[in-house]
Amino acid sequence: MRRSFILLAFVGAALVAPAQDDLIRKISLNSADTTGFRFTPLLTTPGTPVEDQGSSGTCWSYATGSFLESEMIRKGGPEIHLSKIYIARKSYEEKALNYVRMHGSLNYGDGGIAHDVINMYAKYGIVPYEVYTGLNYGTTRNQFGEMQAVIQGMLDAVVKAPNKGTLTPVWREAVNAVLDTYLGQVPETFTYKGRKYTPQSFAKEVVKVDPADYVEFQSVTDIPFYTKGTLMVPDNWALEQAWNIPVEDIIPIMDNALRNGYSISWGGDVSEPTFSWKNGVAFVSATPAAELTAEQKAALFKGPQPEPAITNEMRQRAFDNFSTTDDHGMHITGIATDQNGTEWYIVKNSWGLSNQQQGYLYMSKAYAAYKMTAFMVHKDAVPAAIRKKMGL
Repeated sequence: MRRSFILLAFVGAALVAPAQDDLIRKISLNSADTTGFRFTPLLTTPGTPVEDQGSSGTCWSYATGSFLESEMIRKGGPEIHLSKIYIARKSYEEKALNYVRMHGSLNYGDGGIAHDVINMYAKYGIVPYEVYTGLNYGTTRNQFGEMQAVIQGMLDAVVKAPNKGTLTPVWREAVNAVLDTYLGQVPETFTYKGRKYTPQSFAKEVVKVDPADYVEFQSVTDIPFYTKGTLMVPDNWALEQAWNIPVEDIIPIMDNALRNGYSISWGGDVSEPTFSWKNGVAFVSATPAAELTAEQKAALFKGPQPEPAITNEMRQRAFDNFSTTDDHGMHITGIATDQNGTEWYIVKNSWGLSNQQQGYLYMSKAYAAYKMTAFMVHKDAVPAAIRKKMGL
């Protein structure tokens, strides 16, 4: 998932402002708004304030890092901003190795998926944000374009094996030197609140989240349901597998998670004309996006409207024709109702506080099911009947 910004359609919607109150996210509404969409929070999960990924394609790390923060709080731990760039940095190291081992026949870049966060956390631990910000040369926001262009150029040179057809044993050190230059060196130890930790001991003693507890789902028609298959998206550089479920299981899993205090790391497509970041609404139009006229687009956001039933065939067709791609990762943190009583998901983004919802948006359940490429939850958040089908 690589997009760090998007040009989005205008929509009239109620203002939502997030604030922390006893670690539970509270959302206040602008009751003066009588047009467009109006939402009332139904339930929320504990979490941390919205962050900004800046000019970097690290949405996957911010979304799943935020998810881990919520899991830490849910388990009774402290409210801490974890370093999303520490996780991204470790992912870039691993990705560079895979890229070279595959002779360049693999995706390289900023992008990633929820499982990358869990995998890097399990292997390398984690650190608080203030220990590793990734802001190493006077910048106040992530700016990864030049860094990734330099690394890509290095890797493409390496895979050509100009040293008489073989590789030197130091090319990885060269890549890590570039990462050190742009992001800063990774500390072997650090002090947090008077105690000394390694990234691994901090994960074990403070975060206390077990990476084995998390499951990732996809929904495609060419893999048997309730089995694992490779997630076929470009950013799956690790070639990880995810559980495959039919579309009718997507919302029950998400709803069961949220109603039992678990949040969700969601990845999917945000390129639809019915996804508006500016005002924080995402839904599925009754008319297919490609067939919308200019007049219909202008009228899309006057308020809630009927949405089509999402089928396995619809999802697969959109996936196969590239109208659904792995654009972006976000953190689903709660459920709200619109003025008609229909339930929507409350979604925490990582694009700062620039929209009318102060960094959040409302996503319809149809959109969450239709445009999802993969999502992750705690294994105990999966309904028992579905877990049984999975053999868990």
